[in-house]
Formats: sequence, C-alpha cells, structure tokens
Amino acid sequence: MKLGFAGMRWLVDGMNVIGTRPDAWWKDRDGAMLRLVKALEEWVALAGEEVTVVFERPPSPPIRSTLIEVAHAPRPKRNAADDEIVRRVRADPNPGAVRVVTSDRLLADLVWAAGASVEGADSFRVRLERE
Repeated sequence: MKLGFAGMRWLVDGMNVIGTRPDAWWKDRDGAMLRLVKALEEWVALAGEEVTVVFERPPSPPIRSTLIEVAHAPRPKRNAADDEIVRRVRADPNPGAVRVVTSDRLLADLVWAAGASVEGADSFRVRLERE
C-alpha cells in the first residue's frame, strides 16, 4: 500500500468478488482474475481510490498493474487470501482507513475486530459495474 495516501484504502478478496457472478469463471480462474484486475483498474482510474486485490495464489501468467496492487497469499491453501488480508489489516498503522471487500463472514469479523470496515463482495461488484 502506498504511504501517505489520504483516501480510503481497499483490500479486495479477489476470488470472493469473482464468485459473485455465476459466469463460468471456474473454467478459467486466471482469466477471471485478469478480468477483475481490469475492472478494478477502470474503477480506480475514475474513483481515485487505492486498491489491493488479494488472490489465494499467483495468477499464471502473472498480472501486473500500474494502478492497483495485485497480491497473493504466500502459500496457496484454504483461506490463504483471507489470512493475508487479515495480516495486512493488522499490520496497517491506520486500519480505520482500510475497507475490506468480502462476503466471507469470518473474514469480515476478523477485519472489523482489527479496525477496518467491510463492504460486501456483491455490492462492490455492482459498484464496479456501475462506474
């Protein structure tokens, strides 16, 4: 995350947002990851927010962006992206300026307890599609 950024910083549970639409994303996970990154880039270009999307594993081929941070958990495993998001919120010097996008109840509870706010993945997906 960029230091000194004054606005809201978003941590996006990537696969959780991707999973909000039954568009056969599971047939091409890497393609779905790329499409989400592109949508996030378009949103950031308009909204000016700071965004990090976290996946459970690195996309193949790697996805690079100059507008958002594309991150992944250190080791792919069940809930690995959730663990990475919680780690990042807990390490943030100002967690109150962080909004986590997820519909995962346990993840939401953990980041709330750490001081971040939460937006549901479905409402965030609508936000991306609207802008």
